[in-house]
Amino acid sequence: MFTGIIEEVGSIERVAGGSRASTLTIRAQTVLADVRLGDSIAVNGVCLTVTSFQETRFTVDVMPETLKHTNLGALGTGSPVNLERALAVGSRLGGHLVSGHVDGTGRIVSRSQNANAVLFRVEASDDLLRYMIPRGSVTIDGISLTITEVNDQDFCVSIIPHTLEMTCLRQKQAGDEVNLECDLIGKYVERLLGVRAEKPGQGKSTGLTAEFLREHGF
Repeated sequence: MFTGIIEEVGSIERVAGGSRASTLTIRAQTVLADVRLGDSIAVNGVCLTVTSFQETRFTVDVMPETLKHTNLGALGTGSPVNLERALAVGSRLGGHLVSGHVDGTGRIVSRSQNANAVLFRVEASDDLLRYMIPRGSVTIDGISLTITEVNDQDFCVSIIPHTLEMTCLRQKQAGDEVNLECDLIGKYVERLLGVRAEKPGQGKSTGLTAEFLREHGF
C-alpha cells in the first residue's frame, strides 16, 4: 500500500528483456535508505518487488500483465521515474490509499498554466472515467492528485509548483502516456454492490437502482 506522495525521481539505468517481460535497473537514493530484498517500491505508480539492490540502484522484474496495462514498456535508459516506498504502519497518510495496481493508461491532452498551477487534461477510457468524480482522488504515474473536472472523454487535475518540481510531471507534455490508478474505495464499493456499467448490446445496468433500493427498504 502506498500514499501517492513521491519520495524521489529516479532514472532507468538498464532495461533487459523483450516486449513481453523485462528487468529494470533503477538508479535511486532515498528509497534505498532502508531497503530489503523483497520490499515493494512503486515505480511510476506500479507496485514492483525489489529483486536485488546496491547502494545507488535496485532491480525489479516486470511481467507481461504489468507491461500490458502500464507505460513501463515505453521506458528506456535515462527515463525518469517516480519512486515511493510502501506505506509503513503508523506513518501519516499524506495522499490517499494507493494500491500500486494500475488500472490502465491515459494520454495527456493538454498542459496549461493557471496562475501558480499547471493544469493537465488527461484522456482516458470509459472504464476508468466511471470511477472519477470532481474533488475525488486519482493517481497519475504514482502521484496522488485531486480531480478538478470530469467529462465524457477526459479529466483535469491542477498541479502545485512543489508537486511539479518533485515528480516526473515537470517533463510531461501533450501526447505522453501516463499510468492511472482509480480510487480504491470506489472500485470496491462498486464491486460489493454489484454495479456494472452499461455496455453496447447488453442493456442497462442491473446494479444499484431506485427499484433495488425500494426492494430493500430504502
